Amino acid sequence: MTVTWEDLGWERVAAGVGRCRLPVWDCTIGLVAGEGAVLMIDAGSSLAEGAKLGAQARALTGHRVTHLALTHPHFDHVFGAAALPDTEVFGAVGVDALLTRVRDREELREDGVRQGLAAPAAQEAAERLAPPGHLVSGEWTLDLGGGRQVLLANVGPGHTAHDLAVLVPGDPEVVFCGDLVEESGEPQAGPDAVPSHWPAALDRLLDLGGEDALYVPGHGAVVDAAFVRAQRDALAARFGVSR
Repeated sequence: MTVTWEDLGWERVAAGVGRCRLPVWDCTIGLVAGEGAVLMIDAGSSLAEGAKLGAQARALTGHRVTHLALTHPHFDHVFGAAALPDTEVFGAVGVDALLTRVRDREELREDGVRQGLAAPAAQEAAERLAPPGHLVSGEWTLDLGGGRQVLLANVGPGHTAHDLAVLVPGDPEVVFCGDLVEESGEPQAGPDAVPSHWPAALDRLLDLGGEDALYVPGHGAVVDAAFVRAQRDALAARFGVSR
């Protein structure tokens, strides 16, 4: 029997492109299927969640996850990564150093526990967390086969110092924004945010996708260019950034 996106609680965004919203922190996970290759965007908040996402990806596409793009280094987006074995992992340049340093991994663990992640799950994920093997300084095109190419773009800093966006060409074009864009609440600016550059990062997202693209936020419903533009202007006003 064929498994559909809806059967597993995923939302089909475009042909071969889907996303799901995970419980608790409402983190968005993206999936892009090629011919024999599958890209997952972010990995969830624990090894158990990452393993479940990997199993769902195989059920939906018939293939294991071969590529993983981490939009930014927060626990709810990266702690599931080690549960996806033999996967080529991509992140913005600089995130490798952050995920290698013991003190930074410890801060991620503490943040997860503070936000409600079970302490043993946070500890295990932090211990097994590894830096991406591929670092994106500008743009990187992935060929997933069957005519499916995906563009990874280092558009930050903004929400963090290491923000990576994913453009999936097609009709419509789809841009996975990470937490540069949030729909279910006001964008969160923690101590690692770079507010002075955040509006410019959203300008780069808009340049990537254009007026007719669908924009998938890190938290919340899929939005359009007008929403991203309005959030950019609100962030500029909130942080006193001249545009």
